[in-house]
Amino acid sequence: MKVERIAAIPLDKDTANKYSAIIVKEQFGQTAKKIKYLGGGSFGRAFAVEFADGKKIVIKFLRAKDMLEKEVYDLKLLADNCSVKIPKVLFARNADAGIPVDCYGMENIDGKNALMALGMLIESKRKRLEFADMVTTALHEIHCRTNEKFGDTLSPGCLTWIDYYKPFAQAVLDKAEEFYKAKTLSKKIIVAMRAAWNKFDVIFSENVKDACLIHGDLNIANIMVGKKHEISGFIDPLNSMYADREYDLFQFDNLTGKRFYLRETYIKKYGASKYCDVKCAFYGLWNEVYCYIKSGVLVNLIMNPLVKNMHERLAEL
Repeated sequence: MKVERIAAIPLDKDTANKYSAIIVKEQFGQTAKKIKYLGGGSFGRAFAVEFADGKKIVIKFLRAKDMLEKEVYDLKLLADNCSVKIPKVLFARNADAGIPVDCYGMENIDGKNALMALGMLIESKRKRLEFADMVTTALHEIHCRTNEKFGDTLSPGCLTWIDYYKPFAQAVLDKAEEFYKAKTLSKKIIVAMRAAWNKFDVIFSENVKDACLIHGDLNIANIMVGKKHEISGFIDPLNSMYADREYDLFQFDNLTGKRFYLRETYIKKYGASKYCDVKCAFYGLWNEVYCYIKSGVLVNLIMNPLVKNMHERLAEL
């Protein structure tokens, strides 16, 4: 994973909407009945397209270069190793003079993401635990796909997890120090990172035996549910790789995830390393700083709890 600021290709919603109509005609020979913006992050824009017969697909535009091959590959790889539906890729389209951004089309997953299904928050504890059981069972299926080496799904090449992760973590810290000196990253963040880095060899002292396939971003916002809160799919993998399976667990605590006991359920069912809690704190903080480095967007709603959690977990060592 390159640790650098990425300049996003300009793409406003109206322009992407027009591109979607062109792509639908090009790929399917049909005119879209309705095109609706679904949302997106720093480098993605997703649109739901409805055809005259009621069929729906999703088109995702990628506002950074060199994302298309990996996203398409990872969606198929994860789908092949998970019983919960992961959207099938229908086509992939490279940027050209007419549409200067890469994009791909995929199956539509019915329902809404669990973050926006607010009724789930007031479900009984039994129902929330049942939800957690289904989510963690499906994630563990993904983790059961292993590789001889650690690293990116397209080219895993490291014999140990630390061989892959430590240079990345060092690069994130170095870049964070640069942003701190430039007064664009706060002191509280860099202080937490320095404290955690000083304990790196303790936090990561246990050997990670298996290079497990991970989703990379399975937080509550990327779990789709139906009207009765049944799971309808997992979406939006990010930086999927063959890794320490516990790298997938810190996302469970983000947003409203703690309400559903997701991380606790996974650990209860499948076990965890001695330092799992502090590792997850480290992974979470470093991941959020990495996202900031790439995009320039700092989400305090997510960052502040991560900083606090890092200090709390370090105090337990």
